[in-house]
Amino acid sequence: MADELNTIRGILKSNRENLLKRANVVATGVGYKETGGERSSTLCIVCSVKKKVDAVQLSGQDLVPAAVTGIPTDVVQTGVIRALQAPTDRFRPAPGGVSVGHVAITAGTLGCWVTKNGQKVILSNNHVLANSNDAEIGDPILQPGPFDGGNFPQDHIANLTQFVPISFEGEPSECPFANAMIAVFNAGCQVINSNTRYKVAKVQAEDNLVDAAIATPLDPADVKDEILNIGPIQGTVEGELGMAIKKSGRTTGFTTGQIQQVDVTANVQYGAGQIARFTDQLLAGAMSQGGDSGSAVLDDNNRLTGLLFAGSDTTTIINRIGNVFSALGISL
Repeated sequence: MADELNTIRGILKSNRENLLKRANVVATGVGYKETGGERSSTLCIVCSVKKKVDAVQLSGQDLVPAAVTGIPTDVVQTGVIRALQAPTDRFRPAPGGVSVGHVAITAGTLGCWVTKNGQKVILSNNHVLANSNDAEIGDPILQPGPFDGGNFPQDHIANLTQFVPISFEGEPSECPFANAMIAVFNAGCQVINSNTRYKVAKVQAEDNLVDAAIATPLDPADVKDEILNIGPIQGTVEGELGMAIKKSGRTTGFTTGQIQQVDVTANVQYGAGQIARFTDQLLAGAMSQGGDSGSAVLDDNNRLTGLLFAGSDTTTIINRIGNVFSALGISL
């Protein structure tokens, strides 16, 4: 085996320049030949090409020969090989998995591109694109996010289109009668020179299903409908217990994990002591850190299963993608 490998290495070294001159070839190496998608035990010279095309479309000098000095060849489609960028860089067009954020936040992750009313839009979290309910529709979204050097207007990639409000525990009541009564009580306190003041608060906020928002790009050419280090999305799938998952995020990049719990109810802290309760969540292990919020979560077949939005040092909390799509009226 070692002797055979060394022999093929020598033959490749003598012939690689000739192989790399062929129009479609972007790399050469030694590997195992694949037949019908299955790896065999036959060593060969592998030629990576931008795109596989029919032999009739290539000139004779651009065809990869079936063998080189008696060593079989194999042709594998890889696409163009590019230098990899950090997720915190500026991308145009921008794929999922890179830094993005409302102009007033630090930075989160552009989850993926989805469709709303026939137009491609950014999908991420409310707290990434809508500043945890504090944004206005039409606000600018930057790529990269402000913490990663994004500035307005040069990095302005999209405008906030829609967000699902997050219900926080202890928020002021929206009941007009209750607020009117509290105003009367506080006026009475002023009359008697009391420092006491009253306010109405919800005893229990409504449960949340998603932390989600979308933004419309300024230019359709800024859309790259795939995810950094993962590729195009191949549909959706319901998250199930034990499912292997993966994501590409602004902080930790490409990571993998497993759905360890379903039907999760979690109290999530949003800075300044704000707590929001989320139900029907998925829970995975330590596959994210701050700044990965908004990452699209996929299974091994690149099917979208969730939207990452929270976690701890040991856990990752994920919205079910069906709930996200339903709440925002979006699709792939």
